[in-house]
Amino acid sequence: MNVLKTGFLLALLTALLVGLGSLVGGTQGATIALGFALLMNFGAYWFSDKIVLAMYRAKPLSEADAPQVHRAVREIASRSGLPMPKLYWIPTTTPNAFATGRSPKHAAVAVTSGLVELLGEEELKGVLAHELSHVKNRDTLVMTIAAAIAGAIMWLADMAKWSLWMGGSDRNRDNRSAGAAHLIVIVLIAILAPLAAMLIQMAISRTREYDADETGARLAGTPHGLAAALEKLHAANRKFPLPKVNEATAHLFIVNPLSGRGLATLFSTHPPMEERVRRLRQMRL
Repeated sequence: MNVLKTGFLLALLTALLVGLGSLVGGTQGATIALGFALLMNFGAYWFSDKIVLAMYRAKPLSEADAPQVHRAVREIASRSGLPMPKLYWIPTTTPNAFATGRSPKHAAVAVTSGLVELLGEEELKGVLAHELSHVKNRDTLVMTIAAAIAGAIMWLADMAKWSLWMGGSDRNRDNRSAGAAHLIVIVLIAILAPLAAMLIQMAISRTREYDADETGARLAGTPHGLAAALEKLHAANRKFPLPKVNEATAHLFIVNPLSGRGLATLFSTHPPMEERVRRLRQMRL
């Protein structure tokens, strides 16, 4: 069911992009918008993992430095039929983790030094199983595509806003109805289209997180380690958010690295933590 939901949301995101392109430039605009999205996806497909790892100054994690991480990942990868991913560590005390890469053969898992220090063996295994679930389900590729299309929509909306604004400045100022209509179009394009793209992207991300929690619990052999880990990570990240987080990459982390509260949680790329933990606690393997 979640796979169908994700496919529908991706199709909706693409339709929004093409529709916006058509509104800006007719059939030619729709074609250009689709081509632009394909070009962005091509770049994201080949280079997104390297960009994200460099962004957080991730370093290769040797087995000598973290034998428990290598041991757990090797066990889970073998159990799930995945090749051993490359492992990286991020030098920060804030506990978190993410997976990236275009395919299981080109996957990487990054953990912070704080994650290894905070979690016990069962909890660490649950987190790593969650990240390998993203690799197994190809969520890293899905979210890269969603981010690329959403970025294209926001760029097109910005271009449309300025083109309409400049076009409207040459019109007869006495034509108030035409001016009002142009203002409405500008507002719709400049605000609603990017907002819709952001909400769709977040819906995709939340759906994939629930799936990764469930698959990760099965790969780890128990849901309790992951549930306990999520509670610890959630509390730690609310108290000490990950420094210098790029909002475009927030969806990659196992828990939201941003410190948003209240209304900001409505626009979170992650499902409510209480619901994630509740579902895990109720699982029967």
